Amino acid sequence: MPLVKKRIELVKSHRIHSKRETTKKLAQTSSIFGEVRQPESKYILVPGVSSERRYYIPIDFVSPKIIASNATLVIPNATLYHFGILTSSVHMAWMRAVCGRLEIDYRYSKNIVYNNFPWAETTDEQKKNIETLAQAVLDARAKFPNSSLADLYDPLTMPPVLLKAHQALDRAVMKLYKFKQDMSESAIVAKLMEMYQKLTEKPTMIAEPPKRSKRLTKQQ
Repeated sequence: MPLVKKRIELVKSHRIHSKRETTKKLAQTSSIFGEVRQPESKYILVPGVSSERRYYIPIDFVSPKIIASNATLVIPNATLYHFGILTSSVHMAWMRAVCGRLEIDYRYSKNIVYNNFPWAETTDEQKKNIETLAQAVLDARAKFPNSSLADLYDPLTMPPVLLKAHQALDRAVMKLYKFKQDMSESAIVAKLMEMYQKLTEKPTMIAEPPKRSKRLTKQQ
């Protein structure tokens, strides 16, 4: 298998010339992953970089058989509730305000965007409602099996049924955070920053991300 052999040789060369001693040692086993961080069950995949033209970053649930690259971030053990909050306009507003940039594109990060995002306190009924609306977003996507997420989330080609599903989810998340439905994005960010400041001023009261959601892991 000459192509596979060539890839292994390239990995070995890359590791040998690394400045990191641990990586250099891994050149001895260049046919296997240096670090295995792949989730063992279904997980949420978040692109590390996304076009600034998109209103929503196209995150998705994927099978553990799909290997996440170093250009993505993963959330193992995530639920529909987590998906619903992270793909909402509230989280997108936070992301746009605090994320880094790759040229002009959004650069999502675990340390700045995800770990600092203030999660709202919820009841079981509220979580169930968010989960139902999050599933509606996934169902709307499923109606277009031949379209990529890039197509579905392009502002010019986003199907109306998918946009409506997102808007319904957005309204529910806004209500969850007790935000007015007509709030501007800058006002949403201001409120989130207030929540963040209160949480960081009183460490014992910091609201943790949902218990079943591990913090994002950058794939190596």
